[in-house]
Amino acid sequence: MDPVGPTVLAATLATATVLGLLWRRGQGRFREQGRPAAPAAAAATAAAADTGTAGKGAAMAADTDGSTVLGARDIGAGLGERATLVQFSSAFCQPCRATRRVLEEVSGMVEGVAHVEIDAEAHLDLVRRLNIMRTPTVLVLDGRGAVVRRASGQPRKADVIAAIGAAVA
Repeated sequence: MDPVGPTVLAATLATATVLGLLWRRGQGRFREQGRPAAPAAAAATAAAADTGTAGKGAAMAADTDGSTVLGARDIGAGLGERATLVQFSSAFCQPCRATRRVLEEVSGMVEGVAHVEIDAEAHLDLVRRLNIMRTPTVLVLDGRGAVVRRASGQPRKADVIAAIGAAVA
């Protein structure tokens, strides 16, 4: 029997296991936002928002620190007084349903926090502009509408509460 075959198989399985565990560890974790957008894109969206020539949903702009700012027109609903949880979902996404329950529960617990769910398939322009790659994706907006945290995958309730804390601080 050739010893190379089992060795290659064992190495492949070990590598796949490590990569899978690393991928799983990052799912549903909130990451800090506020990285500057591409300069040309940020300037174009800010100019369109300022001049009022922006089309439906194009009012998204960059704040002075480079963070993305969304308004009620962008998300199709009013912003929360203190924070807004914006969830991008799709019709057949099982984690989206569980995420919806968690976000509704948290927004009901914390005064001044709104939850808005957006159908990603029906709002592809917004999905592309925000670089949403999968559902569910949750954005945490502060009271001004600036994106301060972002999570891809199903977040835990404690992580959502901590992200809201960062948004209102």
